[in-house]
Amino acid sequence: MIGILISIIQTVVWLFSLILIVDIILAYFMSPYQPIRMALDRIVQPLLNPIRRIVPPLGMMDFSPIVLLILIQVVENLLLGILSRMG
Repeated sequence: MIGILISIIQTVVWLFSLILIVDIILAYFMSPYQPIRMALDRIVQPLLNPIRRIVPPLGMMDFSPIVLLILIQVVENLLLGILSRMG
């Protein structure tokens, strides 16, 4: 059972990280009004907005996606550590 939870957590983290990276890349090439961009933004922006209040953009560089990726990895490692101790 714990192995299944670990696999689910790893899959969800991988998928969300992929969605975040695709959203970042598409932001350079697509209008924000494209349906694909709008769908990805609805998933990603609610998590990026609180980070942007703490880590504002520096010039033209927005570091909030990098911070979010790091936070996702930290949470994943914490959850996997807890689950591995349980099983």
